[in-house]
Amino acid sequence: MLKKSGFTIIEAVVVITILIVLAAIPITDFVFLQKKSALDNSAQEFIGTIKSAQNKTLASEFSGQYGVYLNTSVSPNQYTLFKGVSYTLREISFDQVNFLPDAIEFYSISLGGGNEIIFDKITGATENQGNISLRVKTDASQNKTVYISNYGVVSLNPAPTSLDENRVKDSRHVILDYSRVINMNNENIILTFDNNVVQQIPLNQFSGEIDWQGDVSVGGTNQTIYIHTYKLNNPNTQFSIKRDRRYNSKSLAVTISGDSSGNLAQYSADGLTTSYSSIYVSNFLLK
Repeated sequence: MLKKSGFTIIEAVVVITILIVLAAIPITDFVFLQKKSALDNSAQEFIGTIKSAQNKTLASEFSGQYGVYLNTSVSPNQYTLFKGVSYTLREISFDQVNFLPDAIEFYSISLGGGNEIIFDKITGATENQGNISLRVKTDASQNKTVYISNYGVVSLNPAPTSLDENRVKDSRHVILDYSRVINMNNENIILTFDNNVVQQIPLNQFSGEIDWQGDVSVGGTNQTIYIHTYKLNNPNTQFSIKRDRRYNSKSLAVTISGDSSGNLAQYSADGLTTSYSSIYVSNFLLK
């Protein structure tokens, strides 16, 4: 007599269980890789947006300053590339809003207490240095941290903090903030060389930002000066003054006729000593 062959119920259950386990392994790996890929892409796209804001600022695109604002109060989290000296004072029509994937979130923002990064027009540096961390919502072990140094370096690795220690600052370029409102119709910028040679620059010749460059003969030697503003009475003014030691050999004081409190900037003849005395000047930086 022939025996009937086939699977018992127990054997069938065992086979099905093994198949389910084998099928689940690649699915788990796929989900893990999918989340990791989403996190990696999100971090790179976020870095790209920050660098884009920095590049737009350095290029003075549409005569503007740009930054990035992070919004963690919405789901999914979002970040906005904006045009303006701050997110609050931005020009909304320039907003470029980006969303993190649903599975990703910002979980740590350390930018000195704020949620925005704004870059300097001249150097691309920022006062909003710090770090921002992203993670997979369902797996906190999967995370990435983006670092922003005060020099404007944006990376997934912490930037060195001593890049500027050995650089010689010879006052070729000064940036300063000026808090007093300037009367563009009636005031002048006054350049005083060697305490006696005076060059007046009427401000009513400028329709927008101040932008003046010229040579002034002092004792038969030309002194070349460049003065520019990156914002003017908005509400404060940011000045950029360039006095390259290669082309200047006389002492210089830069003042505004309506400001009796002191100088915007004053240089020794060798350019090694640079300071200011106006009560309206702040954030006086040698570049």
